[in-house]
Amino acid sequence: LEEMDRMIDINVRGAFVATQAALKHMKDGGRIIMIGSCVGERMMTPGLVPYSATKGAVKMFSQGLSREVGNRGITVNNIQPGPIDTELNPAAGEWAAPQKAATALNRYGSVDDVAALVAFVAGPEASYITGANLTVDGGTNA
Repeated sequence: LEEMDRMIDINVRGAFVATQAALKHMKDGGRIIMIGSCVGERMMTPGLVPYSATKGAVKMFSQGLSREVGNRGITVNNIQPGPIDTELNPAAGEWAAPQKAATALNRYGSVDDVAALVAFVAGPEASYITGANLTVDGGTNA
């Protein structure tokens, strides 16, 4: 229960509070970009229930919010990374082998892979993309 409360506080309540504060200052035509997870859509790894459930909530929050703020021209999208080489999930870590094996590309992604998708969604070329869950997971959910 403590772990679930922690995940709700960070991943759900944190996204809600930050978004609520940002919307008070955001101009029409702005961009809201959530960082979810591919396990918020499809979970294949035991032990991730609290994390996965809250990332699923981020997915639905993004979709619903897109309809709430769409009349202001604000887009809301959710980027769903898969195995990405970070300090918390290193490509050479304890869980690396099964995560790499679960991808179609048999490798971890980089933070640059995620950043490229975020930059695209934040740009003018993505002005008609909203309420989307965009997965950058090397084919983990394929």
